[in-house]
Amino acid sequence: MSLAAISVDSLVKRLGSRNVLNGIDLEIAEGQRAALLGPNGAGKTTLVSILCGLTSPDSGKAVVAGHDVVRQTMAARTQIGVVFQDSSLDVRLSVAENLEFHGLVYGMTRRARAERAAAMLDLFELSDWRDAIVRNLSGGMKRRLEIARALMHEPRILFLDEPTTGLDTQTRDRVWSYLDGLSRDTGLTVLVTTHYTEEVEHFDHVAVIDHGDIIASGTPFELKAKYGAPRLLVKPRNKDAEDKIVAAWPKAQTSGDALSISISENSEVDRFLAAFGRDVSGFEIESATLANVFLTLTGRDLRDHLERTTEKGRAS
Repeated sequence: MSLAAISVDSLVKRLGSRNVLNGIDLEIAEGQRAALLGPNGAGKTTLVSILCGLTSPDSGKAVVAGHDVVRQTMAARTQIGVVFQDSSLDVRLSVAENLEFHGLVYGMTRRARAERAAAMLDLFELSDWRDAIVRNLSGGMKRRLEIARALMHEPRILFLDEPTTGLDTQTRDRVWSYLDGLSRDTGLTVLVTTHYTEEVEHFDHVAVIDHGDIIASGTPFELKAKYGAPRLLVKPRNKDAEDKIVAAWPKAQTSGDALSISISENSEVDRFLAAFGRDVSGFEIESATLANVFLTLTGRDLRDHLERTTEKGRAS
């Protein structure tokens, strides 16, 4: 049986009078690729900050790589690499200098720094850019450099907070290809926070977090088998048609500019189209995915909620 790389027991974090984390439990085995899936404000980043020793819980316990993150903070930090949502690279330095400085902070010898930097630059396809000043790199190259830097000291666990936000699809795919290879070849444990459900369909463990609670966890297959269901996605012709469908079909939920309806059998599709075929301009049947698992568990679309949360933050 695999040992736990990350173990969280009854963890609580408060912000004023509000609980950001509500006594959550979580266990990630060594070598697993795990994800915290949830919208902005769900508590993902707060949990990672606690696991990295950047903030303390109000109660409960968190153990990372065998070290209590409150009582053995420095020991825990030596075993982890972290890539934050916002870049922390020194844009005035070169690619190689950023890696060199990180190695110095972690007490690596000159030889170890040189060998590890060369290996990371090669892995992340940055060797030809080793002397480039970071401010001149593209967004995707900066993100790859941040991950390379986080792995310089050969940590046992890598934390990635929204690592592919803002990246194009090709760069996102390359980042996951690198990380999947590392996890497979070295046993690196990876914990990712994300709202992109399609990125974690192949992960070993997914925990769905919302309003500070982990409301479901397991393998993607287990989550889809337990909570997922095929969905009928329909696009109403107009607002009147949408209101008519919602009023008559309680299973309908808003998903972008469409309505999403959980279906258990094909006859439900036939019944819906017989009743509302003239009110929709198009439809499709979607197989069970982590995205509709989230919709089933929370009653809302993950990405729609993310967009609404972002807009609310901009307005406040």
